[in-house]
Amino acid sequence: MMPLDPQKIIKYCVFVVIGLLLFLFTTRPVCALTIEEEKKAGKELFDKLEKHGYLEQNARAENYISELGKRLLANSKPIFDFRFSIIKSSGINAFATPGGYVYVYQGLIDLVETESELAGVLAHEIAHVNARHIASIAEKSGKISIATLAAILAGALLGGGGQATAAIAAMTMATATHMSLKYSREHEEEADRLGMACLVQTGYEGKAVIDFLKIMRRYEFYSNTIPSYFLTHPGTDERIRYLDGLLQTTYRRQSGEKSVIGGLKRIQAILSLDNKNLDATLRKYEEDLKKNPNDLDILYGLALVQEKMGLIAPALGNFQKALQLAPEDEDIVRDTGIIYFRAGSPKEAADLLRKAYHLNGNNQATMSYLAQAYEATGDSASALDLYRKLEMKKIDDVDIYHSIAMAYGKTNHPGESHYNFGLFFKKKNKKDSALFHFKAALPYFPKDSERARDIEKEIKALKK
Repeated sequence: MMPLDPQKIIKYCVFVVIGLLLFLFTTRPVCALTIEEEKKAGKELFDKLEKHGYLEQNARAENYISELGKRLLANSKPIFDFRFSIIKSSGINAFATPGGYVYVYQGLIDLVETESELAGVLAHEIAHVNARHIASIAEKSGKISIATLAAILAGALLGGGGQATAAIAAMTMATATHMSLKYSREHEEEADRLGMACLVQTGYEGKAVIDFLKIMRRYEFYSNTIPSYFLTHPGTDERIRYLDGLLQTTYRRQSGEKSVIGGLKRIQAILSLDNKNLDATLRKYEEDLKKNPNDLDILYGLALVQEKMGLIAPALGNFQKALQLAPEDEDIVRDTGIIYFRAGSPKEAADLLRKAYHLNGNNQATMSYLAQAYEATGDSASALDLYRKLEMKKIDDVDIYHSIAMAYGKTNHPGESHYNFGLFFKKKNKKDSALFHFKAALPYFPKDSERARDIEKEIKALKK
């Protein structure tokens, strides 16, 4: 996918959010949004963001943030079916939209130091949704405040997405300032109170919320900019005092954990590959490694970044160090095997990938690279077995069909080879080549067989 243009993100998000909200408010009397209207607005916005590629699609990271959200929801009283997503942006922000949609930026995930801090952010956003603060704002606002509400939500989406135009920035700041006192004193305190209760009941340390806000303050001081989180979550000083008061009274005797699920650093390492400035990410990992030379996740993150930058030799060295520290770690075993394969050592790759496959037989990357390593070492039968299993999973990788076709050819299955070449060229939109291979495959199968019927359907569809 091509890198996202920040200006396009800005224009698109402003258009979608303001358009949705103006439609909702100008086509009906001024009153609170209904539950169904909140769901509709949130769903439409989510669909647009997903369709245009603004959401992170890494399954591992998505599952992590969703699992974290589900644990928190078990200790709240949700009125919506929540969905948690990651925005592909180095901005530092998190926000919730109507209907139970919670978004957190990659930049914020990278900035937090503990899982409890990230959980605190999500708990706060969950509280905003459960308390129906957007509906409350709508109920108390007249027509003039519609633009205010739209601008505040647009500001949440704009945070960290690049520099807005002067007009948009002025509108967002002016309207956010106009509403900040009312919003911060009523809604932010309620979200902090409900969020803190949810966080502690889930087993996390309550002070993590204050720790996060203090990190944001340090970031503001050293970067000489206002983090986007402060723009969309105003009243930070009041929030810190209020939260500290809760800790000293309501939660004075409560203790909790920094981590409940575990694996935050690993998720940060995986997401670091999406950073546009890999040089800066590389320097950060190198500095961190000097302070903690045996930190497994720092070694792993550094190796991933080095590999993506084409620094194969140092990446392999760091993968090997990480492997010595954790010889049963699936991620490290698999990715060390993958880099051996890319470095032209298929035998070593097969040994490690076979081990990774035993640790987790469902990982598609492991299966794909192990099959390729088997092919490279001449074991076409083992490669074909794995390709067949991948085919059953119906993965989106078009090139897998080419690899399957090659493996069938090497194991003397010409009919299946032609059939998979046909699928490959069909998915590549090369109609003539696809038709050639489907027609070549057909004579190898009995006329009443399932495969023959599949091929005939493919030929008929292509001829149309």
